[in-house]
Amino acid sequence: MAARVLWSRILVALGGIGMALGAVDPVEGSLLILLGSALVAFGLFLGKRERPVLLYSLWVLVLIAFGVGALFALSAVGGIGGGSGRSMWWGVLILPYPIGWLMALVGAMYLLVRYLRDRRRAPHP
Repeated sequence: MAARVLWSRILVALGGIGMALGAVDPVEGSLLILLGSALVAFGLFLGKRERPVLLYSLWVLVLIAFGVGALFALSAVGGIGGGSGRSMWWGVLILPYPIGWLMALVGAMYLLVRYLRDRRRAPHP
């Protein structure tokens, strides 16, 4: 196995584990999820995956980064709702974060199903 493919698989696996561990507490684990999505995107880039798969992982990374940035920005100014003086509608800015995480989960399932399907179809030596 080429070193590039090996590193690609290691980075994707570590990123996926990081994203799963960060999901235990999405607010405290947001940086772990962001780092995990970056590792997955970089691992897919190293593995020279198909262009649509790579673009999908980059969209996931951008959505998560925007949502986590909004989460931290809103936390820095005192949050939303309650006595903060900001409407709960400001929470819409955080929505790309869970949407990106769910897209990552769907993408991982798609790649796993495709890998298992292709492995079953491959001729045995």
